[in-house]
Amino acid sequence: MSNLQLSGTAGVLTVSTDGTQRDLTGPEKAAVMMLALGDRHGGPIWRSLDEIEIKHLSLAMSKLGPITPQMLDDLLVEFVTKVSSSGALMGNFDTTERLLLSVLPSDKVNSIMEEIRGPAGRNMWEKLSNVQENVLANYLKNEYPQTVAVVLSKIKSDHAARVLAILPEEFALEVVNRMLKMESVQKDVLDKVEQTLRIEFMSNLTNTQRRDAHEIMAEIFNNFDRTTEARFITQLEEENRDAADRIKALMFTFDDLGKLDSAAIQTLLRGVEKDKLGLALKGAKESVRELFFSNMSARASALLKEDMEQLGPVRLRDVDEAQSYMINIAKDLAAKGEIMISKNKGEDELVL
Repeated sequence: MSNLQLSGTAGVLTVSTDGTQRDLTGPEKAAVMMLALGDRHGGPIWRSLDEIEIKHLSLAMSKLGPITPQMLDDLLVEFVTKVSSSGALMGNFDTTERLLLSVLPSDKVNSIMEEIRGPAGRNMWEKLSNVQENVLANYLKNEYPQTVAVVLSKIKSDHAARVLAILPEEFALEVVNRMLKMESVQKDVLDKVEQTLRIEFMSNLTNTQRRDAHEIMAEIFNNFDRTTEARFITQLEEENRDAADRIKALMFTFDDLGKLDSAAIQTLLRGVEKDKLGLALKGAKESVRELFFSNMSARASALLKEDMEQLGPVRLRDVDEAQSYMINIAKDLAAKGEIMISKNKGEDELVL
C-alpha cells in the first residue's frame, strides 16, 4: 500500500473545504485514489494487497468523509506531478530490494528479486529458456564460444536449437564443436557464468522492458472522458508543463484515427458495431467523418448518415464512450499486426 501513499505518511496534502483546512495523510491519499479508481480499475490493486493492508486502507476509506471535486483534482495532479518529476518517486531494483530487506528475511528477498529481475523460471537456465531466441542470440554472439557452449548445454534443447540457427554460421559451428568436446562443467564455472548472466544480461533485459511513467499516465488519460481529461491536463500544465506535454504527445485520441490509411480504416470498420460507429462519428471532426464515409460503399455511407441524423442530440458522455470503444478496437487490431497506427510526431511511427 505504500506505493499508493504518494508522498508518504510524513507528507500531507492541505486542501480547503467549507473554509477550513484539512490534511490528508498517506493512507488517506491512498483511500481517495482507490475510491476514484472504483472496482473496475482498482480491482487489480486490491487483489495485490495483503489482508493487513486491506484493513488499513478500508479503515482510512471509511473515515474519509466528503471528498470534493477540487480535493480529488489536487490529489491526482500531485500524484501525476510526483510520478513525472525526476527523482520524486523512483522505483528500481535497488530501492525495491532495500524496502523488502527491511520487512523480510534476506533469503526470501533474494528469491523474490531473482524472480522479478528476469523472465519467469525457478533458476537462471529456466529463465533463459523464456527469453526470445533473437534477444539471447544477440547477446551470446559477443561472448566466447566456450561460454556460449556452456549456456546452450544448460537450456532447453529446442530453445538452444533456435538460438544456434540465428548465430553467425562460423561462430555457431565453433560453439557446436565446443559442446561436443565439453565434459562436465565445474560448479564454480557454472556459478560464474550464472552471475555474469544475471548482472550483465538479465538486469539489462528487464531495464529495457521497463515502461516509462508518462506512457502509463497517457493510457490513464486516454480512459478519461474529454471533460475530465481537459481538467487534469489544464491543471498539470500549470504544475508541470513538460510532463503535460509528454503525456499529450503519447496519448492516442479519436482524432488520431484520421491518420490511418484506407486499408486500416476498412479493417477497423469490419470490427466496429454500427451503432457505436454512428455515435462516435457524431462527435468527430468533419475530416475524420469524411475519411470513414469515403471508405464505405455509397449505400452504407448514406445509411450511416441517415442513422446519425435520426440520433438527434446525444450526450457527450455517450460519444466519449463510443469513441473510446473504437480506439480500443484500433489498438487491439494494431497489437495483432492487422493495422498500423501512426501518431505522425516527427518521423516516428508507433505500432500500439
